[in-house]
Amino acid sequence: MTNNDILRRLRFTFDLNDDKVMDLFRSGGIEATRAEISDWMKKEEDEDYKNLGDKYLAAFLNGFINKNRGKREGEQPAPEKKTDNNMILRKLKIALNMRDEDILDVLDLADFRFSKSELSAFFRRPDHRHYRECKDQIIRNFLHGLQLKYMEND
Repeated sequence: MTNNDILRRLRFTFDLNDDKVMDLFRSGGIEATRAEISDWMKKEEDEDYKNLGDKYLAAFLNGFINKNRGKREGEQPAPEKKTDNNMILRKLKIALNMRDEDILDVLDLADFRFSKSELSAFFRRPDHRHYRECKDQIIRNFLHGLQLKYMEND
C-alpha cells in the first residue's frame, strides 16, 4: 500500500475534512497546505497526483495520536524519516488506544484470521528473533476492518 492509500482510507474512515487533516499534520510537526492534501488524495493516474512522503505520513500519524490520546509531556517526537507497515500499525494501535485483542477483533471484522502470537511479532524490535515484517495485506485488512467498525457506528 502507498502512503497516499493509507492517508486516503484514514481520512474516509474517520470523516476528516481538509481542516482536520491540516490540524493533524500541524500537531505532528509538519505544515501541510490544502493544495498538498488535495494532491495526496488524488488517484495515481491523475496528473496532479503527488506522492506522500514517509516523513509526512509519520507526522500525520503522530498528529492522529495527539488528537486521540493527547499530547505527550515535554517535547513532541519528530516525525520519522522512514515508515514501514510495522510502525504504521503501532501508531494506529496507540492512537486508537487498542490492545492486541482489539486489533484481532478489527481484523476479524474484515474476515482476516490472525493469531495473537503472529500479531505480537509485529511489535517486537527488528533485531528480535521473533520479529516479523507486517505485509501490505495485513495493513489493508486492518484499515478495512477499521472502516467497518467506525462507519457502522455512525
